[in-house]
Amino acid sequence: MSDVAHGEVHAVDPDGVEVKGLRTGSIGLLGATVIGLASTAPVFSLATTIGLVVAVVGVKAPAFMLIAFVPMLFVAYAYRELNAVIPDCGTTFTWATKAFGPHAGWMGGWAVAVAGIIFLGSAAEVTGIYFFDLFRLEGLAENEFAIAVVGIVFIVLMTYLAYRGLQIAAWMQTVLVGLQYVALGLIAVAGLYAVYSGNGTDGSITPELSWLNPFGVGFGPFVEATLLCLFIYWGWDAILAVNEETKDPEKTPGRAALIATVILLVGYVVVTAATVSYAGVGDEGIGLSNPDNASNVFSVIALPLIGEWGTAFVLLVLLISTAASAQTTILPTARGTLAMAVYKALPARFASVSPKYLTPGFSTFVACAIGLSFYVGMKIISDSFLEDSIESISLAIAFYYALTAFSCVWYFRRESFANAKSFIFVFFLPLVGGLALTLIFFISAYQMLDPDYGISTYFGIGGVFVIGVGSLLVGVVLMLLWQWRAPAFFRGETLKHDTPVLVPDE
Repeated sequence: MSDVAHGEVHAVDPDGVEVKGLRTGSIGLLGATVIGLASTAPVFSLATTIGLVVAVVGVKAPAFMLIAFVPMLFVAYAYRELNAVIPDCGTTFTWATKAFGPHAGWMGGWAVAVAGIIFLGSAAEVTGIYFFDLFRLEGLAENEFAIAVVGIVFIVLMTYLAYRGLQIAAWMQTVLVGLQYVALGLIAVAGLYAVYSGNGTDGSITPELSWLNPFGVGFGPFVEATLLCLFIYWGWDAILAVNEETKDPEKTPGRAALIATVILLVGYVVVTAATVSYAGVGDEGIGLSNPDNASNVFSVIALPLIGEWGTAFVLLVLLISTAASAQTTILPTARGTLAMAVYKALPARFASVSPKYLTPGFSTFVACAIGLSFYVGMKIISDSFLEDSIESISLAIAFYYALTAFSCVWYFRRESFANAKSFIFVFFLPLVGGLALTLIFFISAYQMLDPDYGISTYFGIGGVFVIGVGSLLVGVVLMLLWQWRAPAFFRGETLKHDTPVLVPDE
């Protein structure tokens, strides 16, 4: 049966326990894999990250695409194992609560939300820029107000489509993922062909196997480049956030996550190598170390590489990739806050589900509103927030991925040594992945204290640290306030180790 509140529903099982009311069986393995790929926004992620990585480690950028993949793969196994027994859309929040208790779980859920909220601001900015670049409206492309208006309109549109349901999202993202990989393939093939045929630029470099060797760059650059590359893989875990809405929820999301991460690895390494080879690593012209190219690498190299029509296609794909990534970012953010509300870790209003579309309506629109508010606020404070916010997102990503990995290790601790398979997949790989990400988090946070780290500076501290660590500390304050307001969750009454997964029957 259902309780209706404010035009939306809260599903309740026969025993009176509130369940989430999401539409089950909406997508299969292909749809889940597509959502994982789309959530990383491969074209947008590479376009905004390659230049930043090259500025730190030069031609070895492809190596760090590979290095960052390793902890992602290990954490993906943790997600798979936890999802197999706890297919809950709260993912990190639910799993960490069951493993370590309510405070760890609440902060895990907050980190997922923070990463999504900050990303929405970045996506709005880049969407606005690419929109005007596509139509060659150069004057408006430099108008901060016009960029903000267009970006906000696109984010609101994507939010509405996310609200309409997972099936629409999966269908649309299948088309968009296809277009993104066509564009990436076009850039990679054209770039390598130009270099090997002698038609490259003055800064072009022939690829070498040494580009895949990450060592010899120094400890600080090694950590910074790895942190940056974590951002481009971030998003595949959206597959797990829609686990309750997939067919065979215990198996499909985990398989889709592993497939998506491998596809991303191959694409990222090849495209990065091709881009470095064609554009070079210089700090002038289209060189990738030119700070003017940091956030729009593909739009800069497209015209000399693939001509006017090819450039228009790449810019179009960049635009839709960026806008669509907002939709797939909202999916896990909204479902995470939905789960938190169901287990009384957030106000009950966040648990409301649309009776028509069976999606978390209130959570979806609140995520959008907060994300856009953050965007507008940062625009007022600083024009350089885009580059800094990308690295700040990586801190939240490292935090909740590491927490998920450790949750797997601890939750399955009594089964880890039962056989070789359990030891490898529920203990060793998640533990190594979690330790690696923890190390990256603390070293990076320390480096970010330097006022010269990144572009912006606030209160004499690097802007990346202020945005990244500050947003996590805000979560601590909100957690303490909610603990005082509604202590049931923090007393372990609503979610503990043996609490059943609150999902509707398919």
